[in-house]
Amino acid sequence: MAKVIEDPDAVAAAAASLDANQPVAPTVLRNAVRHLLGVLARRAPGRSVEVRVPPYGAVQCGEGPRHTRGTPPNVVETDPQTWVALATGRTSWDEAMAAGKVSASGSRADLSTWLPLT
Repeated sequence: MAKVIEDPDAVAAAAASLDANQPVAPTVLRNAVRHLLGVLARRAPGRSVEVRVPPYGAVQCGEGPRHTRGTPPNVVETDPQTWVALATGRTSWDEAMAAGKVSASGSRADLSTWLPLT
């Protein structure tokens, strides 16, 4: 699991770049992803779902059976730009799933009840 950081300014900067359809600076994107993963982990405590946003980070969240070794039964994976868009409400869970931007497996892998985060 990557280090979760507090950087709401990076979230605002990344969201502004996405809104302008501009590339997000790698450091800003990394910090925004890690900040938003931390927010998710605090809002949805637990260890039943692993949310992966390669290459920047992953967290476990959600109530339910705790995962400790190997591949977890409930996994969500997406790219950094999609994660920022989901977490900030720029795209919905259903839109991202329909577009193939999110891979979600397992009965607890639907994050729509927690999104958007901001």
